[in-house]
Amino acid sequence: MDGDEEFFDAVSGFDSDKSLGGLSEANPRVTAVVHTGSSTCNGAGKAGERPPQENGVQKHRTSLPAPMSTRSDFSVWSILKRCIGLELSKITMPIAFNEPLSFLQRLTEYMEHVHLLHRACRLPQPLERMQCVAAFAVSAVASQWERTGKPFNPLLGETYELVREDLGFRFICEQVSHHPPISAFHSEGLQQDFLFHGSIYPKLRFWGKSVEAEPRGTITLELLRHSEAYTWTNPTCCVHNVIIGKLWIEQYGTVEILNHSTGDKCVLHFKPCGLFGKELHRVEGHIQDKNRRKLSIIYGKWTEGLWGIDPAAYESFRKQERRGELPGPARPDDAAERAESSTADAEPAVQETVQVIPGSQLLWRVNARPPNSAQMYNFTSFTVSLNELQTGMEKILAPTDCRLRPDIRGMEDGNMDLASQEKERLEEKQRAARRELPNTGHCRGLFVKPPRGRHASIQA
Repeated sequence: MDGDEEFFDAVSGFDSDKSLGGLSEANPRVTAVVHTGSSTCNGAGKAGERPPQENGVQKHRTSLPAPMSTRSDFSVWSILKRCIGLELSKITMPIAFNEPLSFLQRLTEYMEHVHLLHRACRLPQPLERMQCVAAFAVSAVASQWERTGKPFNPLLGETYELVREDLGFRFICEQVSHHPPISAFHSEGLQQDFLFHGSIYPKLRFWGKSVEAEPRGTITLELLRHSEAYTWTNPTCCVHNVIIGKLWIEQYGTVEILNHSTGDKCVLHFKPCGLFGKELHRVEGHIQDKNRRKLSIIYGKWTEGLWGIDPAAYESFRKQERRGELPGPARPDDAAERAESSTADAEPAVQETVQVIPGSQLLWRVNARPPNSAQMYNFTSFTVSLNELQTGMEKILAPTDCRLRPDIRGMEDGNMDLASQEKERLEEKQRAARRELPNTGHCRGLFVKPPRGRHASIQA
């Protein structure tokens, strides 16, 4: 990151048109930067390069500037052994366990499958629209598969803006509270077809072998052409083997999507792994009307795809399945299982793909990841582009935008020493600002208005 590109952390004294309310004003400026110029850009997509355009469509980078750093030299147990049962948002972790994204950018990954929302807006039947909304809710967690890195904690007042004309949406989010950490976001379709907004409070807890993330907060989707509003909450995410063994992720919990206009409800059960892993990644549920009559059955895996089927056809298939003599899953050796469970929560070796029931309709299928995803923190192609900083963007982006954070930029570029130093400097600056609160009655904040002609630095 060049010395002229400076990031301002924390916020107070902002004019209202520079906060979340300034969405319609801020985004056109970002779009102007993103969609101008035709210089070439290599696959690495380094900061400062401008992507080529073909037939007026911008090309985004396909890989990160540097491969993922190893985590084998760090002992997380020395940090976590005194934190069992505590909230992890107040614990400083080595930067090697991060990924080069802010949590605000992680929220933006909701929009990777935004085509489902555009499709829902075009469908005439409420049942079809609910199926698309349910698929969108499941697709929002698909990018977390094998993503074991922790995103950077946003600083108070940190923002992120993204306009994707090729995908038809604009998105903006802001860290509106530090303790508890609350992130608010707002998105809208460029064709004025939907609004998508909410706030997330990620409650993190350490349970000895695993870390559990409960994303508290309600998400709201409005389909403007149909005057419909849907609300739901996300499932709980659990990362296993944070101390020893191979890291792996599961999602579990019940998600209820309510259509406040029609009374229709979709109930989705994200299945926990279970004893032998048969239910790992599975999602099952149904759509019912306001009279609780089942209209459709939904099933699949959040790592693969989602299907819908008529309830009668589903029950008929299950009855035939129960009457048949299908071989059950092989039971692992008890002694071997006990030996492994004493050190790590083993991820099931065999993960069956979804058995598609005849007569089912495909609602959504996960995007294929780039071939070098494992060297890029298991990012999807959409995720790889989120921290891309093109020529001239630093002059137009809000100085609070997390693309300008030197710690995230340093980690993305492979400079772990710089990233660690900058992360500690920014966090200490924020702690110092919070210490002013009880003494002065207000927080000065770390965002300061830049002097005329250039940005002001927040040197420690």
